[in-house]
Amino acid sequence: MPVLRAAVAFFCDILTFLLFARAILSWFVNPYSYSPYSVLHRINALLRQLTEPMVAPCRRLLSNFSTGMFDFSVLVAMLAVMLVRNVVLMLLRML
Repeated sequence: MPVLRAAVAFFCDILTFLLFARAILSWFVNPYSYSPYSVLHRINALLRQLTEPMVAPCRRLLSNFSTGMFDFSVLVAMLAVMLVRNVVLMLLRML
């Protein structure tokens, strides 16, 4: 069981890191000047492809609220991953 707990924690930590990297990289990549040879654009595209399944439902949920020009969907996805991580680890400790 300790191996399973470590694996769940590691997987959730990786997801959180990917979401954090996506948020930080979005400040440096201009979506309107696409260059397919730019390393930042390739990394940004990869991060978006990996994290969009988690971010899209959060974006749909937040569309019901008026958040102005700010997109908090990545933050909500990070919080959801951390919450799921803690709940799953707590349940695994109970077994």
